[in-house]
Amino acid sequence: YSSWNMISSLGSYLSLIALMIFIMMILEAFVSKRISMFNMSMPSSIEWQHPLPPADHSYDDTPLLTNY
Repeated sequence: YSSWNMISSLGSYLSLIALMIFIMMILEAFVSKRISMFNMSMPSSIEWQHPLPPADHSYDDTPLLTNY
């Protein structure tokens, strides 16, 4: 069983290293304060054209989105 124990220990260490890298990436993302690449307000999106969510099966065809 010692060989399987060694393999599982290596996997555990690998998972720990991956978790530490992930946490460092998350912390760096919060600290860096970079400018967003995408505009979060998308008024041209079809979801924002309705005052309320449409009812299920309310369209016969997929609505077209056009720029005015």
